Amino acid sequence: MRNPTSYFTSFVLGALCIGAQPATAQQTLPPELQGGPVSSVPTAVQIARWHVLDGDINTLTFRSMDRLFTTRTVAHSGTPWLLPRVDAPLDFTYSFGGKTYRADEFLERTYTNALLVMKNGKIVSEIYRNNSDENSRFIAWSMTKSITSLLVGCALADGKIKSIEDPITAYLPELKGGGYDGVTIRQILEMRSGVDYEERYDFAHPGVAAYNHINALVKNVVRFADVARTIKRAHAPGSTFQYKTLDTAVLGWLIERVSGTTVAGYTSQKLWEPLGAESDAFYIMDGQPGVGREFSGAGFNATLRDFAKIGQMMLDGGKANGRQVIPAGWVKTSTAASTPADPKAPGMPSGYAMQWWLLDNSGAFTALGLQGQYIYVDPRSRTVVVKISYFPPGGEDAPTAETGAFLHAASAWNPK
Repeated sequence: MRNPTSYFTSFVLGALCIGAQPATAQQTLPPELQGGPVSSVPTAVQIARWHVLDGDINTLTFRSMDRLFTTRTVAHSGTPWLLPRVDAPLDFTYSFGGKTYRADEFLERTYTNALLVMKNGKIVSEIYRNNSDENSRFIAWSMTKSITSLLVGCALADGKIKSIEDPITAYLPELKGGGYDGVTIRQILEMRSGVDYEERYDFAHPGVAAYNHINALVKNVVRFADVARTIKRAHAPGSTFQYKTLDTAVLGWLIERVSGTTVAGYTSQKLWEPLGAESDAFYIMDGQPGVGREFSGAGFNATLRDFAKIGQMMLDGGKANGRQVIPAGWVKTSTAASTPADPKAPGMPSGYAMQWWLLDNSGAFTALGLQGQYIYVDPRSRTVVVKISYFPPGGEDAPTAETGAFLHAASAWNPK
């Protein structure tokens, strides 16, 4: 038998003789991440964060954010609220694009990692796919905005915010002199701040939003909300609906300021513990503790069933397991249309309230996150659907439309 060491030596020498080159010593940041302030985040981690949305890995990254980012825990405690269940097969169909599909076909067709359907307060279907399970904590992306809205409602009820008609500068004087000067909390909740922040992430031709994403979330060299100090104004406050994560980041800063604690701490105190969550949740951060803040616009992570509890609580007027968690008046106010929904688009998010999307004119509303995250609530049929997805970036239109068709059919479904 040939000596393995001698075989390896021969292989290396042979490779060198034919001109093989040694491997590159280290990774290099892509051009978009080069330049600007120097980051202490390791190069490999910056690159991993840069690719977190990529369609070939997001089924995994979307439930592994605590491996990629600094996080802050939202602790659960006490006896959890165990949702009752009456399991039933998804034995309905839905129509999309002129064809009819079985409900189980929907899962693969729309890049589903997990799905939970509730009817009349009971789980009728709970499905995990792609090696996820009941312990997986999924990124909410912009469903986080709806959670931030709930926290504003709690701060209002606690008297920490006197009125949502107050100017934001009454609580965050750092924003005086910029685009947010003269803007009310209500206008920010409704995405009508008027500041010049286009929610466009064209990294080949980056604007304010793209640079903010790179510097705050990938490199952690600035805080995501800090651009609000100097942002300009594009429209008169209240005049124009324009969806922007910066508005919600400012609301998170507001919560931090008025609560006297962290956003994660306030979420635990006012929502997660009284909700009866089964598992700890967490926020991803835009920097290390001491300087970083929770990414209150899109950084919340939780399990499928705990997301469902938020939906059921909203359906029940702010009550969870018989306990009033969110003021009933805030549930009603925060889901009332400020931008009307399109009645010609059944199941599609087309109208807006206070950090909640409205679907057609049925009274249904949803928390909605990037690349297919949903907490859907239909009061008429007492339906709650949580869908956790991994839509491909840049290819969200078709699965979003098909999800709308599925949600419309799920609301009409009566399990046997």
